[in-house]
Amino acid sequence: MKKLPKIALGTWSWGAGFAGGDTVFGNHLSDRQMAEVFSKAMDKGLNLWDTAAVYGMGSSETALGKLVRQYPREEIILSTKFTPQIADKASAEPVSAMLEASLERLGVKEIDIYWIHNPSDVEKWTPGLIPLLQSGRVKQVGVSNHSLEQIKRANEILKQAGFSVSAVQNHYSLLYRSSEDAGILDYCHKNDITFFAYMVLEQGALSGRYNSQNPMPAGSGRAETYNRVLPQLENLTAAMKVMGDARNASVAQVAIAWAIAKGTLPIIGATKVHHVQDAAGAADIQLGAEEMATLERLAKEAGVDTRGAWEKSMI
Repeated sequence: MKKLPKIALGTWSWGAGFAGGDTVFGNHLSDRQMAEVFSKAMDKGLNLWDTAAVYGMGSSETALGKLVRQYPREEIILSTKFTPQIADKASAEPVSAMLEASLERLGVKEIDIYWIHNPSDVEKWTPGLIPLLQSGRVKQVGVSNHSLEQIKRANEILKQAGFSVSAVQNHYSLLYRSSEDAGILDYCHKNDITFFAYMVLEQGALSGRYNSQNPMPAGSGRAETYNRVLPQLENLTAAMKVMGDARNASVAQVAIAWAIAKGTLPIIGATKVHHVQDAAGAADIQLGAEEMATLERLAKEAGVDTRGAWEKSMI
């Protein structure tokens, strides 16, 4: 397996339409913007790209694929997902069918990490990964939004065929640590499973960019979720700013550095070149034990629950 960088770049917001970045984030990205982001990331050694068939119903993969084709395949690590809710019920092999469509949009012959996007039926969907691993079209597999019990069950199913879960991808941030509380992080660390943390910046709420005076873009899904709780986050983001200023770093970089220090691999949504630069710089920041404890205490005191509507409780 290729060596993973400390940070992955997410392209949820590159797609448009249903479950796309325009709907969820209020973004409208041009081809040129995406090309600039991709080029800067590759220059910085951030070559792990995360997408999904459901992001913009394929438009995220299509946009990423245009850029992937411009580089040697071995220089890029691609991660995409099978989403049960959009599976072709008429297909004899729905997991394989969705993979084939993703491969075509991305313009590649194999995927480095392929995920079951959510745990709608572990017994039904996990076995569909086995022929993909056997054929080499998928190098490693992971599960996303799964509980500890579901992760263990997926691992059992795969191990019967000589494979295993290589990665877990769950929502994890200073404000939402249920995967840690449920023992999932410990299980991953003990079983050599990479834990990918998504929404580390809580869609910008932990970036330091937004506050009660400067809320998120009206009309976007994230504005509905976060604008009302921004006042509760101000003590936390103020402390993050102090820690960042001492290192010539941003609030966002402190949030990312915290997630790396917890033994996770953060996925950072990249829509601007400075997001890539932030992510690259965050990998070099070392937070002290006292700083980590302060951040976790202030996050708890904020009393905000950022569990997504798509997520089931992990505990």
